Amino acid sequence: MRRALAQVVFALGLPAVLFAVWWVASDTSTQVYSPPLRTILTAFGDVWTGDRISADVLPSILRLLAGFSVAAVLGVAAGIVIGSYRRVRAATEPVLEFLRAVPPPVLVPVIMLFAGIGDTMKIFVIASGCVWPVLLNTVEGVRAVDPVLSETARAYGLRGGVRLRHLLLRSASPQIFTGLRQALSIGIILMVISEMFAASNGLGFAIVQFQRGFAIPEMWSGILLLGLLGFLLSVLLQLVERRALAWYHGLRASRRQP
Repeated sequence: MRRALAQVVFALGLPAVLFAVWWVASDTSTQVYSPPLRTILTAFGDVWTGDRISADVLPSILRLLAGFSVAAVLGVAAGIVIGSYRRVRAATEPVLEFLRAVPPPVLVPVIMLFAGIGDTMKIFVIASGCVWPVLLNTVEGVRAVDPVLSETARAYGLRGGVRLRHLLLRSASPQIFTGLRQALSIGIILMVISEMFAASNGLGFAIVQFQRGFAIPEMWSGILLLGLLGFLLSVLLQLVERRALAWYHGLRASRRQP
């Protein structure tokens, strides 16, 4: 209990200090574009009510989860295939490096031409950016499978789905989760960007509307909400990771013991 409390205090200590500094530094501000934090927090309570949450926040979260899930499935599946076969990796590496170098926001107008301006376009944009860290980390995770374990699995005749589940996925899972953590932050950025183009709802759409209407405290409240959303999703992903990789963290802890 004391350890959990200490972790909570450690995690929230720096954000609390930063908010306190922001509150004091902006308390007497008369600048239109940098209002006092208390004004922003007041606007936060007024704007992000039940109607606004159902109209803008929930659609954004659903798009983010859909795009993130598509990227996770495609990235892990393609990463296992590419990482398992050296010739496939050699053949696909130039194409992967080329596609990875293209910033996903640049593709938004192109994706709009093919996918329209609905939710499909936004999910596709999110997935197109999130897939790369998942894929590349999965490839490296599969390549790093212990050769002794691989030979042992081959000697015992483990093939197909059994080999995939008990050797490849299990061995690569730490790096797969590393890719998922990186993809989550990219997904939030792309969610906002995709909602700034031809959208009628969503957090990105709402923030742009506030900015265009010179509702500056409301705009800042939307940015704060994005930060809180990213923090909560990151915490949820860490909880899933700790449960899924309990064996890995236990192994590392046992190795650190004298």
